[in-house]
Amino acid sequence: MVDADTVTRLRVVIGRLARELNATATGEGLTPTQASVLGLVTGRGPLGMAELAGLEGLNPTMLSRVVGRLDELELVQRRPDPADLRVVRVEVTPAGRRVHQRIRTLRTRAVSLCLERLPDEAARTLLDALPALEALVDELKVTKPDHDQPGVRRRG
Repeated sequence: MVDADTVTRLRVVIGRLARELNATATGEGLTPTQASVLGLVTGRGPLGMAELAGLEGLNPTMLSRVVGRLDELELVQRRPDPADLRVVRVEVTPAGRRVHQRIRTLRTRAVSLCLERLPDEAARTLLDALPALEALVDELKVTKPDHDQPGVRRRG
């Protein structure tokens, strides 16, 4: 397969790309986590808090703080689930939808400008790699490290 140094380089570059893209949300006054939660709620909402915590990979306390802040900013609202009034669902507001769209536009513009400045061959290679990168994301969602056995990975 691939040597550990190459895999490390891939992991590092993906992390750096994510940080650079996340920085674009700061223009809207949101943290990267707040922007991510807003994006999930906009794209998939309304969502229950437990489902949102699982999708975002946040513990319930942290998620409650993030949603609370987004609610204060009137970007999302919490509503009781009509099927189970004990459950709170989070949905995007019109203002939240507009902020999310601005963040998406900024991120798309930033990537477009960078692609335009790259040599044609490098830009084409990146675009051709999209299916493989999407498959990698899908695998990362289902493959979890087994903390009991170093170096062993399990699915699920």
